[in-house]
Amino acid sequence: MKKISGNKLLVKALREEQVDTIFGYPGACTIDISDELYKQDYTKVILPRQEVALVHEADAYARSTGKTGVCLVTSGPGATNLVTGLATAYYDSVPLVCFTGQVSRHLIGNDAFQEVDIIGITRSITKYGVTVRNREDLGRILKEAFYIARTGRPGPVLIDLPKDVMGELGSAEYPDEVNIRGYKPNTHVHVGQLKRAVKMLSKAKKPLFLAGGGINYSTCQ
Repeated sequence: MKKISGNKLLVKALREEQVDTIFGYPGACTIDISDELYKQDYTKVILPRQEVALVHEADAYARSTGKTGVCLVTSGPGATNLVTGLATAYYDSVPLVCFTGQVSRHLIGNDAFQEVDIIGITRSITKYGVTVRNREDLGRILKEAFYIARTGRPGPVLIDLPKDVMGELGSAEYPDEVNIRGYKPNTHVHVGQLKRAVKMLSKAKKPLFLAGGGINYSTCQ
């Protein structure tokens, strides 16, 4: 069975998920991912001045295109600079998948340079967040990240990528399907609310529609 690095699998996943644009700012823990992105020509990389702008750019991209915004930052301050943008996306229901670099696994919890518990910091402002501890889990986690960000009420997902995991060789397979136990996004319309809205509109003399973000993602005409 062919084996590739986690860095290569991430780039493969971006293509499989039809990610044509990623907003990224390189750093020590993500430089190898940046190298792999440089070698391909499917996903365009937008380099901002810093990470605070980057996450808002990914948010704006998602809102304007109806696609999932994707961003890549390094560990420590690179990751913490995402916080306000993640909160904005969470409360406005904008689908984002954010990848953060992380120190190698043996350094986690040892006050290593630019090590921070970004999953703990962002737990209340993300739909899902996880640190990839095992290279063989990477493909499944990446697939789940995009699925969770897009489905149900959309929102941001954060995947923390230790440098040694991403450099490790493993399966080149990227899953075709997702099976997340206990995750059942609601796809049904609230009929009662819909009928109430119709009644209000039918009685209005000067009706005005104020459409929320869901209009964009549900491809309503």
